[in-house]
Amino acid sequence: MDLTLAAQSEILPPQKRVTTKIIGVGGAGLKLLQHVAGRSLPEAILAVVGTDVDALERSCAPEKISLETKRLRGLGTGGDPERGRQAAEEYFDRLKAACAGSQVVFILTGLGGGSGSGISPVLARAAKESGALVIAFATLPFNCEGNRRLLIARQGGDDLRKAADAVIFLPNQKISKLIDENTSLVETFRTTNELMADGVQGLWRLLARPGLLEIHLADVCALLRGHPGESFFATAEAGGPARSREVLDKLFAHPMFDGADLLAESQVVLISLTGGTDLAMGELNRVMEELNSKCSKAQVVMGAAIDPALGDRLTVMMVAARRVASKSEPAATGEGLNLQMLPPGDTAKPGSRFLPPPPELSHERIVQIDQRTRPSRPRKAAEKLRQGQLQLDIVSKGRFDKSEPTIHKGEDLDVPTYIRRGVALN
Repeated sequence: MDLTLAAQSEILPPQKRVTTKIIGVGGAGLKLLQHVAGRSLPEAILAVVGTDVDALERSCAPEKISLETKRLRGLGTGGDPERGRQAAEEYFDRLKAACAGSQVVFILTGLGGGSGSGISPVLARAAKESGALVIAFATLPFNCEGNRRLLIARQGGDDLRKAADAVIFLPNQKISKLIDENTSLVETFRTTNELMADGVQGLWRLLARPGLLEIHLADVCALLRGHPGESFFATAEAGGPARSREVLDKLFAHPMFDGADLLAESQVVLISLTGGTDLAMGELNRVMEELNSKCSKAQVVMGAAIDPALGDRLTVMMVAARRVASKSEPAATGEGLNLQMLPPGDTAKPGSRFLPPPPELSHERIVQIDQRTRPSRPRKAAEKLRQGQLQLDIVSKGRFDKSEPTIHKGEDLDVPTYIRRGVALN
């Protein structure tokens, strides 16, 4: 018995203490949290945030934060993210206090509606100000849900990326690769929620569980906070003698990665391998050599752990983060502003205003020029010009043709002034 305990102590290092809080936001976040609650996450604290009081009461989370305000009048956000944002701002201090003391905060949300797109960015900012590492898991709408929800989700995703340390998106449209057209709607959303729960569980194990090759929380914070953008995750599991090759095939076929192209664009890749007590060093090398070749430009961080409960199975969880290209804006310099004020195509440099000095002239040349320019005889006075009368055709005055002329002090005011007074226009 003592030998067994000694062997297990070599396999499992002392338990890490990483305080984690998982918060579901809005209706989609509450459903995601229900699937996560069914996983083995013993030390994680569960909480829900929303504006629907009845839905919060039905949640399995022990901590419930209602953002109901007088402005909402019990009607929720009505699909308007601005209403959700305003409600979260009113309760900002309460959200910040709820995240206080947590080293890692997971935010589960669905983008495209009023609560998820409006509340989640404010919650991420509150959690970040409390000192926690903030990782958001967000689902995106199906294409069939309409342009409005897609546009709201895109804006909400941009706001969430600015507030959180890392955002892991799960587009629902990619789930179509795992189902067929006969799959029910309930089963489709269950598949989405289970995939998201896999990602939360895998990342939680990476941060909270001990391992033979550990990834420390400080390293994860430095990596994710230094590379903001969008992140993707994938998990795969295989067993048997060819499990290292099979788990790689499943990983590259995961709908989140679209093959290995995403890895080539990533700046940071976190990899966690977990196997039974028979996990061999050769299998670890084969998996990592293949993954390193696919993400040669990324900073790769790997962790490995032994879990006797897995038996002959090998699981791999991977998170890849890449930057989001931002639109280039003109620099606010004096030159840039001048170019913006010029009309298109008129960007030629103006000629120099410097005038060269006049050439030096001799005394004889100056006398010649003076005599040439001096008038020899006085000019005759210019004849006074007279105003001519143009031979114009008389045009009818229309409906005013029979009206009386406007006479004032003996002058017809309908005649132009310069003609009446003989003013010369030239």
